[in-house]
Amino acid sequence: MFDRIGADEYEQVVFCHDRATGLRAIIAIHSTRLGPALGGCRFYDYPNEDDALEDVLRLARGMTYKSAAAGLDLGGGKAVILGDPAKVKTEALVRAFARYVGALGGRYCTAEDVGTNQADMDLMRRETPYVTGVSPSLGGSGDPSPVTARGVLHAMRAVSEFLDGDTSLAGRRVVVLGVGKVGSVLVRHLVDEGARVTVADVDRAAVQRLVAELGVGAVAVDLAHTVECDVFSPCAMGATLNARTIAALRCRAVAGAANNQLATEADVGRLAERGIVYAPDFICNAGGVINIAEELTGYDQARALRNVERIQETTATVLRSAAAEGISTEAAAERVAERRIAAMSSVKLIRPAGI
Repeated sequence: MFDRIGADEYEQVVFCHDRATGLRAIIAIHSTRLGPALGGCRFYDYPNEDDALEDVLRLARGMTYKSAAAGLDLGGGKAVILGDPAKVKTEALVRAFARYVGALGGRYCTAEDVGTNQADMDLMRRETPYVTGVSPSLGGSGDPSPVTARGVLHAMRAVSEFLDGDTSLAGRRVVVLGVGKVGSVLVRHLVDEGARVTVADVDRAAVQRLVAELGVGAVAVDLAHTVECDVFSPCAMGATLNARTIAALRCRAVAGAANNQLATEADVGRLAERGIVYAPDFICNAGGVINIAEELTGYDQARALRNVERIQETTATVLRSAAAEGISTEAAAERVAERRIAAMSSVKLIRPAGI
């Protein structure tokens, strides 16, 4: 275990158990060099505990890079609760998890993710102040998913400009894999922009709603990556891009909201070999964390949305730098984050009260 977390310099991994509620959870803190580790709580029925640990570690590290590249004074962390939320989630379990978050004294601040929602965050706030994404009535910003989708839209505009010198998405063919809380909002934005959209999701009802309401196309989940398009947008779970799916891609670029879209480090090279432009996920999907970070200093929606707009320029910078220097876009994006971490690590940052 120490070899595993030491390889990527994780600061802390906490295993949480509460017999009375059945809680089994893991909190991973990758870095607090820029500030408290902020990252969502994923509630998911993992096949086994090893998969849960691997997921929370990868997600926590991604949050470090996401916050740093977005210019936030925050570190990276993540939490996972093991189990099917439809079957085992209760108020008592959620509040038991929140007490473990509180016991960390502000080193980790949680938020919603797959399997959790704003109502869960409101329950957690009753146990600890180290929760973001709570209801506006509690001083929060609410569900960050719509802002995450807006950030992905800005990233796609940068991708469009890189491909053809024009930020317009009108007429662009986009395949959105996963139309949940983020993906469905992204689809609406794309339709408003004049893009030609095809959607896929394991939830057939969600797909049918968008087809009926917006007139988008639909495709089976296992065929989504084979549809000819300008942009393939993974917005569901991670690791959808692997040796098999990349070989079958018929897109010019990848830009989506899902975390950890690449199954292995080698996959970024596979995309490059096929001439497919990859907009790194932790750049594209930073809108949510930018939005909830505003809660730590007093939420202002207009300011948050202005900050989210910067994702377009950050994406453009990463794509241009990678092309100019002959490196992968993933390496270029990581360098943006690492330079900020190195530059700011010696600066004593002033924290909001209680953080």
